Amino acid sequence: MSEEKRKIVYSALKPTGDLQLGNYIGALRNMVAMQEEFDCIYTVADMHSLTVDVVPAELRRRSYDFMAVFLAIGLDPERSVLFVQSHVPAHAELTWILNCNTMMGEANRMTQFKDKSKKAGKAGINVGLFDYPVLMASDILLYNADLVPIGKDQQQHLELARTIAERFNGRYSPTFTVPEGYYGNKRTSKIYSLTDPTAKMGKTDSNAGGVIFLLDKPEDIMRKFARAVTDSGNEVRAGADKPGITNLLNIWSVMTGKSVAEGEKEFAGANYETFKRSVGEAVVEHLRPVREKYSEYIRDKGELERIMREGADKAARIARRTLSKVYRKVGFVTL
Repeated sequence: MSEEKRKIVYSALKPTGDLQLGNYIGALRNMVAMQEEFDCIYTVADMHSLTVDVVPAELRRRSYDFMAVFLAIGLDPERSVLFVQSHVPAHAELTWILNCNTMMGEANRMTQFKDKSKKAGKAGINVGLFDYPVLMASDILLYNADLVPIGKDQQQHLELARTIAERFNGRYSPTFTVPEGYYGNKRTSKIYSLTDPTAKMGKTDSNAGGVIFLLDKPEDIMRKFARAVTDSGNEVRAGADKPGITNLLNIWSVMTGKSVAEGEKEFAGANYETFKRSVGEAVVEHLRPVREKYSEYIRDKGELERIMREGADKAARIARRTLSKVYRKVGFVTL
């Protein structure tokens, strides 16, 4: 009896800011776990970074950093395809074909473009910001991904990728796998800023004091938790009326592997200072092996580039097969 074919997962992180605890809890940990069940393709999405102003040297540094963190957290280049997006030209090539199979009305409806363009102002809007959902569709469809881990903010973009795939398949003949969203562990808590527990912790947050970056020094982590916003009263418990303490309990829970209820019991009677110090210590210890392995990888750029090159070669072989098929179907002369 033949072994059941494993589903393909595609996921990408954009190196527009340093990776932080919210990325780790919401995405990176799940990416590691998914290697057990799926054939995974993971990308440092540097091409997507160009939709906003970016310092070239910072983009280059973060691309190395992201790949080193991928490896440090346990993504295995022997089991998964790990690569930098710009190393596989087929992403840009397929985007043009998909642009010609995407309706203006569909692209105009993307709410993220509307939100980001409002923040940027007319002078700061480029065509790439408008078109990047089509590049995202190319990223996914090139590899015939079955599943795409996404959050709510990316659901509309995945629906566009599905629409484009179905339209192309209907117009020319079945070519692309129509991807599904993968929502993973629904019990995973969203992590909020330490300085504003009503706002999501983000790698481009303007207030770095509210963000725990994966590569922060232990003393910086402890300082940020010491200054974390709490709530009125002195009880360590989760609840809608205590967003600051709830956020800290959720972080402690993930870092220790214990439940929030266990945390409430463990810190019953403790003052907020003691509680915040314990959360900081749990984060420091959990991230220690990640920082140590990252340091090993980032010191050896040659080895890091070898892994990038091998990953890009694997990705390019898959992508080129898909692109060649697409070129033939749309009528290009293929040599």
